[in-house]
Amino acid sequence: MYKRGLILRFPAEVVDQPIVWRLVKDFDLSFNILKATILPGKEGIMVMELSGHPKKVSQGLQYLRDLGVEVKPIGQEIHRKDEVCIHCGSCTAVCPTGALSVNRETMEVIFDPDRCSACGLCVTACVVRAMEVQLEREAL
Repeated sequence: MYKRGLILRFPAEVVDQPIVWRLVKDFDLSFNILKATILPGKEGIMVMELSGHPKKVSQGLQYLRDLGVEVKPIGQEIHRKDEVCIHCGSCTAVCPTGALSVNRETMEVIFDPDRCSACGLCVTACVVRAMEVQLEREAL
């Protein structure tokens, strides 16, 4: 399952619509609201984790943008603790972006942070916990 941390800014015109419900019903997504300030007739702000199939998450985010909702990712990075990594390759099997790969000559796992989407799938796949998430949340 793919997970994204997001900051959503809702224009005043759409705060009375069942937007999160539509994400669940129409796109089969799960959510965890971390913080929300939404008042009738005023701009709303919500910090949430959205999870589901990568294609459905993408479609759900496009739905939000089409409504005029400003979507920003929560600053999140994946780091590898090189001294802990045993180069087993478990993380490479779940990486949707190819940021983790195996060098076939050396059989070492290569991590390219520039290709990483910070989905966190590698963190749960890593048996020795060499992969970790570091959050850099924006001030609200």
